[in-house]
Order: sequence, then structure tokens, then C-alpha cells
Amino acid sequence: MLKKRLKSFDYSLLVVYLLLSVFGLIMVYSASMVIAIQIYNKSSNFFFERQLLNLIIAFIALVFATLFPYRKLQAKGFLKIIVLGSIAILFILFFMGKNVNNAQSWLGIGFRNIQPAEFVKLGMIIYMAAVYAKKQPYINNFNKGVIPPIVFLVFICFLVAQQPDLGTAGIIFVTGIVIVFCSGMNWKNITRLLLLGVLIVGVFSPFIIWKQDSIFTETRMGRLYSYKDPFKYEVDEGLQLVNSYVALGTGGWKGVGLGKSMQKLGYLPEAHTDFIMAVIAEELGVFGVLFVLFGLGYIILKGIYIGMKSKDPFGSLLAFGISGMIGIQMFINLGGVSGMIPITGVTLPFISYGGSSLLILSISLGLLMNISSYANLEHNSGKAKREENKKSKQLFV
Repeated sequence: MLKKRLKSFDYSLLVVYLLLSVFGLIMVYSASMVIAIQIYNKSSNFFFERQLLNLIIAFIALVFATLFPYRKLQAKGFLKIIVLGSIAILFILFFMGKNVNNAQSWLGIGFRNIQPAEFVKLGMIIYMAAVYAKKQPYINNFNKGVIPPIVFLVFICFLVAQQPDLGTAGIIFVTGIVIVFCSGMNWKNITRLLLLGVLIVGVFSPFIIWKQDSIFTETRMGRLYSYKDPFKYEVDEGLQLVNSYVALGTGGWKGVGLGKSMQKLGYLPEAHTDFIMAVIAEELGVFGVLFVLFGLGYIILKGIYIGMKSKDPFGSLLAFGISGMIGIQMFINLGGVSGMIPITGVTLPFISYGGSSLLILSISLGLLMNISSYANLEHNSGKAKREENKKSKQLFV
């Protein structure tokens, strides 16, 4: 069975993953080598070595996720762990979380910091996919088949937003809605769901206005103002976006050369994490940007294809959810870097520095390869049976 599965794997996904991850490792070194010395008082290899370790751990996790029978993830016991674990770990952050960049979203474990919301992100995809796969017989029953998982999804997004981590909360919510729309419910229920969303926004609008001082904090409003006119606030909230514009404009087609970025010399904050694409554009130009876009685009489109090909409802929804998560995260990151949307602090998939993000994305990609291998096995098995039936009919004729 293992040999058959190894033959059925979609190795193109693995190749693209390795290309993007190694490319990201190189760019993390290039973007962080100066600030590692100047700001963190470490060696120039500090972030490179940590990201290399992150990549090794993530690759091992990818291999495990690829070989693990993914259908076991929809077991009731595992889903209970996801539900209770997600709630527990998000509540723990309120009491034991570390505050980094005005967000209490990190948890210290030994000598490493992890971002629990990243694990919750994948957990919610598995939960939503499993629940809606089981609800297929009554998916068009609005109260029983549609609403319950969405209530839990909104509750989890609320907890993540309280850190505050609006970027990750947005990714979790929109990814969940992608799964809902792909679950097979009819247009009547989709319309009812949209109307319900509009109604909820209308009901909570007075509460938002009443609590505007706590919801629309100075930091959040500063990001909105800088998004509208970054050059007016270039000394504080608009600093990142202005320097990102400079990096994007300097690179041109070919870039200034690998390692030769000026913006990474302390001008562009978070150059190795949220704004690594700005450094890629400056050093490698349009060609470097296109390399990342084509790589991520291939993974997203391949994931959608796998979701369409899989005959297993859980595997199909899981593939759609993973593809949606990667696509939404890419859009939010690049939208912030280019000034299309306000900055939210979301990393660029497989490229930015960050252990939690790379680990979860690698596991997600492993699950995509896992689903693809089972879909290919089922397709090949069905094809072989059809050929046997055809031969048997010819013999009787």
C-alpha cells in the first residue's frame, strides 16, 4: 500500500514547496543580516540559523502529514481536541501570553515562542471540513446543517481578535466561509446566510459605536490613516508603507542585486517577516516577485484541483480550506506591502521568517499531498476496474 501511495503522490507540490522554502530561507538571511547585528546584537546568521531549524522541523512535519491517513482527522475524539484545545489555548494567552508588537499573541515554551493562533487556523479548517462533510445528508437544513459550525467559527475569531490579531482572525473567518460555500448547500441557504450576516452587523453597529474607543484604538486608527495617506504619517504609522514603496520602486525589473537592499538597513521595520516581499522586489526586481507569485499561485490552484478531484467530502473540503487559507494569507500580506489594504502583520506563506507559520503551512501542504495521493489511487483503481469490465465484455462478445 505504501509503495502505491508513494507512486501516487503529486511531487510537483513538493518541488514547489522546497523551491519557495529555500528561496525564503535565502531572503530571510538577506533581509535580517544587518538588523540581527544592529538591533538584536546577534550574529548576522542569527535569523538564518533559526529559520533553517524551523524549516527542518517543518519538513519533517510535512512528511508525517503526507503519510498519515488524513481521514482519521475527522474522528469525534480528534474534533473534540480541536474544539476544546482551541478555546483553552486562546484563553491562556490572556493570562500567560507575550506581548509582541502590541499583540498578546505569543506563548513562550522553553527557549521558543509559538503563535497559538496559527495552530488554531489549521484546526478550524479541519473542524469545519469534518463537520460539513458529516452534514452532507442534511446540508440544506439551515438551522441544523449550516448554522452551528458558523457560531463556533465566529466565537474563535472573536477570541483571536481580542489579542488583538485582526489579520489572523480575518484569515480564519474567511477560510471558514470558503468551506461553507464549498460544502454543497443550495443558493437559498447561501442567500439566507448573507442576509443573516448583514442583520448581525446592523444589530452590533450601535455597540461598536458605543465601544469605539476600545475597538478603534490609536494604533488601529493610525494604520487606517497611514493606509489612506502614508506620506502624511511617514515618521510613525506610515513608516513601513512609505519605505515599502521605496523598495518596490527601486527594484525595477532586475533589482539592485541579492544582498544589496538599502531599505533593510534599518529603514524598513519587519523586513524579514511581514515586509519581506518589499526586500525581494528591491533586490531581485519583478522577476523575484513573479517567482513567488507563480509558486504560491501554483499551490493554490493545485489545491483547488485536488479538492475538485477528491470524491471524499472531507478531503475535498479540507483541500478547499487549505487552498483558501494560503490564498487569503498571501492576499492580505501582499495587499499590506503594496498599500492595497491596511497593514495587518500577516506573514507571506513559506517565505517570511517565522516558525509557527512555516510549520502549519508545511503540515497543510502535506495534507494536500495526502488527499491528492488518495484521490489518485481511487482514480487509478476505478480506471483499472473499468478496463477489466471492458475486457470481460469483449470476451463475452
